[in-house]
Amino acid sequence: MPSEYAKSLGARLRSIRQQQGLSLQGVEEKSNGRWKAVVVGSYERGDRAVTVSRLAELADFYRVPVAELLPDSSGIRQEATNKIVLDLEKLYDQASEDLAYVGRYARAIQQQRGDYNGRVLSIRADDLRALAIVYDISPSGLIERLSEQGVLVADPRAFFGS
Repeated sequence: MPSEYAKSLGARLRSIRQQQGLSLQGVEEKSNGRWKAVVVGSYERGDRAVTVSRLAELADFYRVPVAELLPDSSGIRQEATNKIVLDLEKLYDQASEDLAYVGRYARAIQQQRGDYNGRVLSIRADDLRALAIVYDISPSGLIERLSEQGVLVADPRAFFGS
């Protein structure tokens, strides 16, 4: 009997396949037999364990990040739906080219909102997803990168003495 995690993983695999408009047989045909319909089906039902390397290969076949194949129980998708707050001073002072797109995006949001307090800026879930696409990573991966660079604000109230 499959574990709850195996069932959740299988449901996520099935969801991604169906989003791409593929049947199990379609996966086999599109992969030129690399992915057998019976094997993919057994992964989706949770009847067969999938190795990390096979999961990575399947993610590559579906052209999605591996994290997108993992079930929601990790909290990754839930975390990524929350807004984040950027420390604009640190962001704009960063010499790193790694955050250039985030800086440009933040300036565009400030301009659009007419929000020039110059200290912090909240990034909504949709903005976060758009930025993650630009960086070709998941929203949670972008949050991690921003955190590593020290430009995320844990408590925005601290900036305003509340």
